[in-house]
Amino acid sequence: MGKLSYKEAGVDIDAGNRFVETIKPFVKSTFDKNVIGGIGSFAGAYELPSGYKEPVILAATDGVGTKLKLAIDAKRFDTVGIDLVAMCVNDLICNFGTPAFFLDYYATAKLETNEASAVVKGIAEGCKESECALIGGETAEMPSMYQEGDFDLAGFAVGIAEKSEMNRIDRVKAGDLLVALPSSGIHSNGYSLARKLFFEKLNMSFDTQIEGEHLIDILLKPTRIYVKTFKALKNQINALAHITGGGIVENLPRVLPQTLNAKIEKEKIRVLDIFKYMSHHVEEGEMYRTFNMGVGMILVVSPENVDTVLDQSDGYVIGSLEEGEGRVQLI
Repeated sequence: MGKLSYKEAGVDIDAGNRFVETIKPFVKSTFDKNVIGGIGSFAGAYELPSGYKEPVILAATDGVGTKLKLAIDAKRFDTVGIDLVAMCVNDLICNFGTPAFFLDYYATAKLETNEASAVVKGIAEGCKESECALIGGETAEMPSMYQEGDFDLAGFAVGIAEKSEMNRIDRVKAGDLLVALPSSGIHSNGYSLARKLFFEKLNMSFDTQIEGEHLIDILLKPTRIYVKTFKALKNQINALAHITGGGIVENLPRVLPQTLNAKIEKEKIRVLDIFKYMSHHVEEGEMYRTFNMGVGMILVVSPENVDTVLDQSDGYVIGSLEEGEGRVQLI
């Protein structure tokens, strides 16, 4: 009996090394002046930016859920990396943190360099859109943990905030207006329900057309990144809520004091066609607590700042705050 190698056990070290060389240009394209060192060290290094009086480090982590399964089944890997970054940095800015750097974790049964490179290229694109650096990551080949062809992703975003700017709830007042920033689509939440509806209940295919667009193209639209909008408008915003799993009804209360309610007029929400279609098969209440319904972020804005916010974004007013007990009312 011959001696066993790591490659025969399912892990190809040489393939991993080739992968690192392939992704180096993507990673380096995200670097800014604060990145210290290059690629391949044991840890990424990032110099704290100057200009903060009381800097606070914030961190957020997330994945892309079962949207990843769609990407795998469709053999389309160019957008899920953007989703990964978006889900992390969009959370970070809700605590008024400016994204500084990002790390990823890619775990698979067998490393396919072309597929993995497309994913990392997407991560780099997301980082550039977020104006943060991709300073590190980890690739794990684990044939006994994943089925062949499968992989999983996790992302980690780190940012910096001014301590005095972090407590947003105290800035939220009755009479403030709620400005919706449109989503690009389903984003990265609710895909277990969406997949069951489209592919099990309705027996659709990737090429089925809805309003003239292929279903797979609709489902794999990358999550919109709101970092640049946040940076441009942060002085006019009292608070902001990322509308992810749980929808508007569960995410907006996270930035409200217990003494206020959010009153949202449903007819003002610019519901995307994909959600209108799904609403024929899913209860309205379930839709609003699962999906973003076309609203990716909600800004809480003082009345005197609303015109500026609307002029400098694609946002629109969907409601206001009034005395209450910290919940959302859809009317």
